[in-house]
Amino acid sequence: MRTVVSALVCCAMALGFCAEKPSAGAELKAGRARIDITPPLSLKPALGGYGDRMNRPATGVHDRIFAKVLMLSDGSKKFALVTVDALGFAPPVKTAVLDRLAGKGWTADNLMLLASHSHTAIEMNALNPLNDFRVPQLGLHNPPLFELTMNRLAQVVAEAEKQLVPVAAGTSSIKLDGWNRNRRIPGGITDPELTVTRIDRLDGKPFAVFVNWTAHPTFMSEDDMWFSGDWPGQMQRTLESLIGDDVQAMYANGAEGDQSTVARPNSGESHWERAERYGRDVGVAAWGVWQKISPVSNSAFGFWREEIELPKRQWHPNFRETGGKEYGMTEELLREMLPKLFPTRTASVSLRLGDLVIVGIPGELAAKLGLEVKRRAGEITGAKHPIIGGLADEWISYILPIEQYNLGKYEASMSFYGPTLSDVIVKGALDGVTNLQKHVQAAKQAGN
Repeated sequence: MRTVVSALVCCAMALGFCAEKPSAGAELKAGRARIDITPPLSLKPALGGYGDRMNRPATGVHDRIFAKVLMLSDGSKKFALVTVDALGFAPPVKTAVLDRLAGKGWTADNLMLLASHSHTAIEMNALNPLNDFRVPQLGLHNPPLFELTMNRLAQVVAEAEKQLVPVAAGTSSIKLDGWNRNRRIPGGITDPELTVTRIDRLDGKPFAVFVNWTAHPTFMSEDDMWFSGDWPGQMQRTLESLIGDDVQAMYANGAEGDQSTVARPNSGESHWERAERYGRDVGVAAWGVWQKISPVSNSAFGFWREEIELPKRQWHPNFRETGGKEYGMTEELLREMLPKLFPTRTASVSLRLGDLVIVGIPGELAAKLGLEVKRRAGEITGAKHPIIGGLADEWISYILPIEQYNLGKYEASMSFYGPTLSDVIVKGALDGVTNLQKHVQAAKQAGN
């Protein structure tokens, strides 16, 4: 164990580390909770992410998967940030969780679900009651699994609210150049920013740490049939071990629509070894950032939900060449499927916590667009650390720049709102950030 810890410390040294109206000045309190969402194998749960698995049930558990909640409150309002070791969320999921929390003050406005996008977690369409299509490549709805998972997600939100403590928060970022790559364009745009938010009790004891890093968790292939959080799960375990004091580590992906990992040097032969090494190294890097953060109390706190009307549902002209082929989709099937599984409206939830602004994106945004949203969100809010909360609340599609949509390939074949989707989502998300900032400013003025 000492050898492992020493290696981690050395790695850190090598990296250079030895909407409600917000109230200004109100004491910020937080609650937290976690729950194991690894389903029993007796339910025959399928793993999501690869059509070639043909909805085969998982055969084991490599490491358990979790949902974790950070609940924030200033006494007049509350917000639940929920991170989940999950591929993504079908549109009915958030509504189902809120139905189970009815009467407890939770709405679509003050709760955000963020998926890690692990491809060794529960199949997304297994948790979609609207999915009555018997296409194994797409995943088959599993009603007992749906009920169990929705109940667990509601339970962990309720648990996080039971005991709130005063907290201080702070955020910092570094760049990890060469740790991710653009999988569509060799040498193309990447987002190398690692962002860490540190939340401590007022006595200085660690309470929670939230990490944002942009890359697909796809070290495992369609032949790997055990449940796992992939590298984000290992990253969170590493961070909790290094910080100690019963801290709760949480993770959210960014604009990972075209971003993949770059395996760490000498990281082993197997998929599992590579995922563990990558997650461990990202955890060490996050720990180095965490150590340098000085949390402050009475951080700015606010949130906003911006509704977005989506473009006309349609499939890419070349959808059968890649994604359509993998997932067994035909034009006949899509004519029936799109009106049923893909919504006409979506939303972007944004959260402000001190110098952190999370911009929720309901799908897989390309990095070029993510960088633009982050830049504009920083200009609008003045926050030093705007991030993308990828796959927020629901998965509607890949979201690509128009020129990339027109280029085709896999991601375009899995985008179902035409070439203007990116313009609509980016505008809607930034409108939400603008409205968030207006409320923060109003609160500041009221506090004066």
